Amino acid sequence: MVGVMTYERIGPAALDYMPCRYGSSKILFRGPRRRLDRPYIAFLGGTETYGKFLAEPYPALVEAGLGRVCVNLGAVNAGADIYLNDPALLEVIAGAEAVVIQVMGAQNISNRYYAVHPRRNDRFLQASEVMKAVFRDVDFTEFHFTRHMLQALRELSADRFAIVETELKAAWIARMGQLIDAARGPVLMHWFAPRRMAEDGARDLADPAQSEPLFVDPAMLKVLGPKLAGLVTTVPSDAALRAGAEGMIFSQMEAPVARTQMGVMAHQEAADQLIAALAALLPKHRSTGTAR
Repeated sequence: MVGVMTYERIGPAALDYMPCRYGSSKILFRGPRRRLDRPYIAFLGGTETYGKFLAEPYPALVEAGLGRVCVNLGAVNAGADIYLNDPALLEVIAGAEAVVIQVMGAQNISNRYYAVHPRRNDRFLQASEVMKAVFRDVDFTEFHFTRHMLQALRELSADRFAIVETELKAAWIARMGQLIDAARGPVLMHWFAPRRMAEDGARDLADPAQSEPLFVDPAMLKVLGPKLAGLVTTVPSDAALRAGAEGMIFSQMEAPVARTQMGVMAHQEAADQLIAALAALLPKHRSTGTAR
């Protein structure tokens, strides 16, 4: 499939993500469902971890290359809240022999200024009284998504927006720290983006393909460093970026979105790096398996 642009009809022929749940969680993750009664590695993250439009995202490639059960807990546009608000998922994380957490943006977590949906973290729910006091001239009922809201606030006042950004960074550090603490095994953070981390965090709200993960900078990851077994950085090669959507599976209507996602070659490069890092962390052995 690599090297071939594939367009599927919307309907039965589209890519089947085999949605599944773990425990009592209400969240649907990408399947097939993995067994949790044997050692496994848990992969947490957003759209890239989920692997939209890909037959084999990097968690599946790591499973094949490492020979260990890999549980894909990635969710489209996820933030840390999707896990911290779900006791069943925290149990899955705690039971993993190792955890890989994709560096997710700071915009999709609840904080002192606004609340996000507990399961669809990119959905803006409401502004706090503190936010309303800072932006008295804004009608927050007009917003449904965090990125749209933040872009509007920054365009309105860069100075006032800087106050919100500072809060987002502090909330991200606290929430990611809680998520790391939920794991009993070693935790790797995974930076998977088309560019290296900016010193002050990505700020281009208008271009999701180039700005994610939003607002995260090296200083924030340095704070979390003592809790981590390591940081794996995957910035796709020029060849992978040129390959773009080759080998991905999507309809013509989905093409514009698919072209903003990490492609097949980029996911293979991510898997190669994670396999090396995990192999150094974990004892040899184990075989893969799916739930019965």
